[in-house]
Amino acid sequence: MPQVAARITNDHEQWLKNYFKTKSAGAEFILPWAVDMFFKSLRSASKEFNIPELKTILEAYKGIKILPNQSKGAYLSLRVEEACDVDEVHVQFGASKVSLESKLKRLSDVQSTAIMIWANAFWVSKVWNGVSFDEYIKLTCS
Repeated sequence: MPQVAARITNDHEQWLKNYFKTKSAGAEFILPWAVDMFFKSLRSASKEFNIPELKTILEAYKGIKILPNQSKGAYLSLRVEEACDVDEVHVQFGASKVSLESKLKRLSDVQSTAIMIWANAFWVSKVWNGVSFDEYIKLTCS
């Protein structure tokens, strides 16, 4: 099985030691579980949006760095709202700002985080370099 060397806080290390037989056993459980939860949350959340809305979210995350402590729906809503207000990205893709904001507010924090990671991945991952929004949405949200 491939290994991953992650940097974690002392608190996270202590949590893994407290809840699993070993720190490694905890990490081997948590990482695959987190990936599974990401895809489950992404699929359920992305179904709430139409294509113009998903494109608006993608564009809103161009050049944005996401941080673990910002994994909440409020940060997603704020980022998209700012992109709509300042750059009118919703107009570019034909999305309704009111409808989009309403849908964003209905997402759980886990779903919001999955959408933020998904949107950010389009811009930072070498895998998606040169792929169109339409193709990315088709390949990742189905």
